[in-house]
Amino acid sequence: MLMLMALRTPIWVAMFVPGALGYLWLSGTDPLLAALKGIAFARFSIYDLSVIPLFLLMGHLATQGGLSARLFRAATAFVGHWRGGLAQASILACAAFGSVCGSAVATAATISQVALPEMRRYQYDGGFATATLAAGGTLGILIPPSVVLVLYAILAEQNIARLFAAAMLPGLLAAALYCTAIAIFMRWRPQFGPAEPRLPLSRRWETLLGVTPVLAIFVIVLGGIYGGVFTATEAASVGVLLTAAIGLASRQLTLARAGTALLLTAQTTGVIFMIFIGADMLNAALALSQMPAQIAHAIAGAEVPPVLILAAILGFYIVLGGVMDELSMLLLTLPVVFPAVMQLPLFGLGAEDKALWFGVLLLTVVNVGLIAPPVGLNVYVVGMDAPDVPIGRTYRFVSIFLAADVVRLTLLVTIPMLSLWLVRFVR
Repeated sequence: MLMLMALRTPIWVAMFVPGALGYLWLSGTDPLLAALKGIAFARFSIYDLSVIPLFLLMGHLATQGGLSARLFRAATAFVGHWRGGLAQASILACAAFGSVCGSAVATAATISQVALPEMRRYQYDGGFATATLAAGGTLGILIPPSVVLVLYAILAEQNIARLFAAAMLPGLLAAALYCTAIAIFMRWRPQFGPAEPRLPLSRRWETLLGVTPVLAIFVIVLGGIYGGVFTATEAASVGVLLTAAIGLASRQLTLARAGTALLLTAQTTGVIFMIFIGADMLNAALALSQMPAQIAHAIAGAEVPPVLILAAILGFYIVLGGVMDELSMLLLTLPVVFPAVMQLPLFGLGAEDKALWFGVLLLTVVNVGLIAPPVGLNVYVVGMDAPDVPIGRTYRFVSIFLAADVVRLTLLVTIPMLSLWLVRFVR
């Protein structure tokens, strides 16, 4: 598999080929052919997976409908007059847009197109600006609703609404710590983030009113899920309709842009489902070899403190995040890692609480992988909008946000209730 990845074959091929060969070696030709038929049918017949293209479509419609510009203007109106205010506004805009978009890469790419020219206009350091946007984009997969959260819930067989609730406070904590890190850095290097003029209070409220529809989408979709009014799939459908209606009402979402959103959704969905098939084939071969069960048994019997084992697993994901996207990472590793984690006695947590808490920790370290060298995907995505800024310079300033991530991860590991408190209010 690693050889195929090194040859830059599609990730689903890199998983499917060794999986099929392993299954053939362990069971023979006829069982392999039967497994191939069963894997495709079983995967595509899962109703809960229909939520993935719907949330993807909601995100693409939000991007094509110009919602990102509204969010950035509103955030800038309130904090832009501070030192580093445009950077903090970018973080807030990423958090708000990510709650609708649900994709880290799309959030980083979309907000950077709006925020980067403004930050350049006010003489922000190029590396600081690109690092801020790369880090802010990672909020797109942690603040619900998020496609990656949905994927984890399906793979770990957890309630989507309860997982969304578990991720809410950690997502807001991430945004708060990023803004705090910027404020601390500005005290040390104020010249890297000049302030823009303060807007009158009337203008601030005017921009805030402009993002009311976006907040309405967030409240209706998540409120409907938490309140038991919608299933996750129904909520995603409502979110698509509301996002499209807002885009059409503002005349930002033309038929051509709507067509682009549909095309991008179809392309992304196709890629995700092919990765599903490749991962399912590989995991079927691993299950036949009994490797996941053996690993889980070995970890459970290891005479090592459970917290150290958890730290090693999280460290493994940080390294893996530097070379692999989050979807492939979860599909490839979760069937092996999740049973092992569930065997660990951690802070007296029950099975469901442990599964939800680990999901939040897992997505937190995936966030770190998206901006950590050598292949932080978000860094390169934002870098395409700033070709004059060396990647190395961006990574220098990424360290500010990695420090905030270390603080966040430490808090989430040592205080599980940061993730689990809101879950108590969701049935």
